[in-house]
Amino acid sequence: MNRKLDKAAERAVTQALRLRKGERFLLVTDGPKLPIAESLARWARKAGAETTTYLMTEALRPIEGPTSLFRAMAEKAGAVAYMLEARIEEKAFRGYMVGLAKAGARVLMMPGITVDMMERLVAVDYAALDVFTRKVMAALKDAPDVRITNADGTDISFSVKGRRWANSNGDIGRRGRHGNLPAGECYTCPVESTFSGRLAIRLIDDKLGRGIMEFEAGRLVRWSGRGIEAIVRHIGKDASGTMIGEFGVGTNPGARICGNMLESEKAFGTVHFAIGDSYGLGINASRHHYDALVADATIFAHGRTIAKSGKYSL
Repeated sequence: MNRKLDKAAERAVTQALRLRKGERFLLVTDGPKLPIAESLARWARKAGAETTTYLMTEALRPIEGPTSLFRAMAEKAGAVAYMLEARIEEKAFRGYMVGLAKAGARVLMMPGITVDMMERLVAVDYAALDVFTRKVMAALKDAPDVRITNADGTDISFSVKGRRWANSNGDIGRRGRHGNLPAGECYTCPVESTFSGRLAIRLIDDKLGRGIMEFEAGRLVRWSGRGIEAIVRHIGKDASGTMIGEFGVGTNPGARICGNMLESEKAFGTVHFAIGDSYGLGINASRHHYDALVADATIFAHGRTIAKSGKYSL
């Protein structure tokens, strides 16, 4: 048995999801994630949850939406964990999974999770993570004058006044909650009409590299970079897919920038922006949601510097 993985799985089941005896738990995995699924299932069984594992075979991918049989299972589950390798074509399916929280399920999203990420970033001190994340949220809340810059050429300005914030602190134990493991970010949606400027990104979605995104009044109007171009082609004529939907700040000191957005967006010194769905935090609703990472960010809000070149001053 991999003891580090086992400890992380215990933390995910008992402290993040807080599975209960008799609860229906649906675990959605693919072949490469089976060692993680085994560990999660073992702890779910110890918790007394009625656990069903759904293995997504490669022959069925990409999956753009749930089958009727899958929908019947998912919508009866009290808790769900999702671990499939991230793919552009499957964003609508991922959106469906997140949407299960609206019906009252607790949804743990871990797209592209690896054993290494589980071992390093899931068995952590969630109380300390929560304290720091709340500090970042307090520094940014209701700011009418947020500005993000970096040495790569990012310069974007916007307001978050009146917008609700979400704290991804690993607490997915309450009905209707969804969140990530690894945890460690806070996020909201900018006031769309105020969002203008330029993003120089290191990563968009998973494994899709550098590029430039330019916005006017909340809309993506110009772009360059192979990853961004692939996503814009996939969005096609759906205007909801190119509106700003999220602004997030990484707060997990152990996370690092890599080819996986699940970890990269949690890294200290990073911010990320998503086009597409705002998860109810803004006005935009969409089947799309694509995160773009800005590294070594300088964050200005409420007339003061919150972070400079990736180093917090809180």
